[in-house]
Amino acid sequence: MAIEKTEEEWKQELGEESYRVLRQKGTERPHTGAYNKFWDEGEYVCKGCNQVLFESKTKFDAGCGWPSFYESIDKSNVIENPDYSHGMIRVEVLCSNCNGHLGHVFTDGHGTPTGLRYCINSVSLGFQKKEN
Repeated sequence: MAIEKTEEEWKQELGEESYRVLRQKGTERPHTGAYNKFWDEGEYVCKGCNQVLFESKTKFDAGCGWPSFYESIDKSNVIENPDYSHGMIRVEVLCSNCNGHLGHVFTDGHGTPTGLRYCINSVSLGFQKKEN
């Protein structure tokens, strides 16, 4: 069952920038996100609901300015929808649990096992470090 909250509840819980991206489908500026050049081992979770989305072992440096992954941890944890905004044809990626906007997925992930590049906003994510 998807998480449902009022817009005011989302604003209070997420803060201004995460709210703008997760709930209003914004984008953080490239090369500014906390997880762009972050390489610790662990799992990336949705900042809106803590659902696990990506594993660090699938993260790669695509040079695009946002954290990039070649696959989600579980296909049922993300929703992929066509996005025709801003005069482009893209595929939007949403959290399946809270419908938070995460970013977009592209088929230009050359050299990755899947050929995909999930281009995800750092402000849409949290991180759970892998315990040894």
